Amino acid sequence: MLLGIIVKAKKLEFPKDELPHNKTIEWWYFNGHLKDSKGNKYAFMNCLFRADAKKSKLPFIKRIPYKYVYFTHSIFSDIKRKKFYIEVYPLAVVSKDSFTKKLLCINWTFPSLSGYLNHSIEEAERFRYKIKSEHLDLMLNSKKRPFLEGKRGFLNFGSKSTYYYSLTNLDSYGEVIVGKERIKVKGKSWMDHQWANVPYAPKDKWSWFGIQLNNDVEIIAFEYITENKSFYFGGIIEKNGRWHNAADIKIIPLKKMFKSRKTGAVYPTEWRIEIPSKEIMLKTRPLIGNQEVLFGAINYLENPIEVFGKIGKREIRGNGFTELVGYPIKKSISRVYEGEIKRVIEKDILAVKKNIRKLFKKV
Repeated sequence: MLLGIIVKAKKLEFPKDELPHNKTIEWWYFNGHLKDSKGNKYAFMNCLFRADAKKSKLPFIKRIPYKYVYFTHSIFSDIKRKKFYIEVYPLAVVSKDSFTKKLLCINWTFPSLSGYLNHSIEEAERFRYKIKSEHLDLMLNSKKRPFLEGKRGFLNFGSKSTYYYSLTNLDSYGEVIVGKERIKVKGKSWMDHQWANVPYAPKDKWSWFGIQLNNDVEIIAFEYITENKSFYFGGIIEKNGRWHNAADIKIIPLKKMFKSRKTGAVYPTEWRIEIPSKEIMLKTRPLIGNQEVLFGAINYLENPIEVFGKIGKREIRGNGFTELVGYPIKKSISRVYEGEIKRVIEKDILAVKKNIRKLFKKV
C-alpha cells in the first residue's frame, strides 16, 4: 500500500517549523559519514527527542511530572576499528534559553556522576548548524533546500500521520573526539525533523534508509507497518536540489542477518532497494552491523551502511544509514535490563574514580 497525502495538512514554514510543536512526539535527528586526513572513516547518529510525558506512552517517561520531557540517543562509530559507542539518556535537562531564538538553538546536559558536558544544536544561519556532543564538534551546512516528504512535508498512514522534512546533503567539517584525542574530519551528514500526535505502539515496525550517493543524489526509502498494514515511501533528491516522490519503490531484505546476543532480536542487515521507473537498483551492506540500541522495552538497529548498484547502466556507490525498529525481543526483558543497568552503573562508577584520581593529582 502506498502512502497518501492529506490535503488539509498545513504548509510548512521555515524557520518556524524548525522549532518545537505541541505534539505527542518530536525529534531532531542527525547522521553522517566523516573521514580524517589519513583516510580513517567515522560515522555518527545523534537524536534529541521531545515527548509529551502522558500521551507518548513511552517507558520511563509517563511518570515524570512534566508536560514535555527530552531524551537522547547517540552512536559514534570508528569504522576502521569496528568500534562504536552508544549513549542512551532517558532524561535530558534542556537550558532555559533553548528555543528562544528565531533559528533553532538547543542546549542540554544529563544528570550524571561523571560530570557536566554541554550538548547542543545551534543554527547560526538558515540550515547551517553547529552540533556538539560527547564525540562530536561539527559544522553542518545544507547544500540543498529541505525535502518535504509527501510533497508538503506530511504523510498519512491511515489512522496515523506525521509531519516530516529532511536535509539530505549537509556539508560537514570539524572534529570528532576519540578518547582524549580530537581529530579533524570532513564529510557529509543528514538531518530529519519529525513531529506527530502518535503514541508509542509496540507492534509498529519500520525499516528506514537514508542514502547519499557519490553523484550528489540522495534517496530516502522506508516501509512502515502499523495495524497490520504496510506503507512504502520513496523520495529522490536530485543533484540540482529538485526532488520528487517514487511511488514504485521496492525494499527487499536479503539473506544476511544479525542476531543480537542481548535481546535475541533478528535483523536483516543487507537489503535491495529498487525504483523501476528511474532504473535504480541498489544494494546496502553494513559498515558495522551490530549497533543495537535499547530504550525501555524498545530495541532497534541503527547501522552505517555502504551502498552500491546501478542507475540505468551506470554503476554507482554511496553511504547512508539504516534504522530497523519493531523487530521483536526474544529474551526476557528483565534479564536484558539487568545487564544494561549494571553496565551503566559500572560506567558511572569508573568515571567518578577517574575524576577523584585527577583531583588527588592536582593536590
